[in-house]
Formats: sequence, C-alpha cells, structure tokens
Amino acid sequence: MAKANPAQFVQQVRQEAAKVTWPSRKETSISTVMVFVFVFISALFFMLVDWLLQMGVRGILGLGG
Repeated sequence: MAKANPAQFVQQVRQEAAKVTWPSRKETSISTVMVFVFVFISALFFMLVDWLLQMGVRGILGLGG
C-alpha cells in the first residue's frame, strides 16, 4: 500500500468523515435507555444465579442455617 503525504492523508480523512452518519438525539436517547434496561436485567439474572449457587454450596457443605 502506497504511503500518502500528510496533506493527502488529511484530505482522505475529511472525505471519509463526511460519509459518516451520526445518530439523532432521539436514537441516542433510546439506545441509552435500552443499555440501562439490559444492564439492570443482567444484574438481576446474575444476582439470582449467584444466590442459587450460594444456596447449593451451603447445602453441600452443610453451612446452611
């Protein structure tokens, strides 16, 4: 691959940056809310799995109270 001089590189970067389509504010807000919802659901899931494993280990080792 041929190396471009710095001026050509900057021009190419600007051309590629012009092709980028940025999400709207609404799309960004919806995506953010979805991330928080899935993080909350994942936290609940792993909390439940941890609790079940804890009960299993306590039952096996006879540490249950």
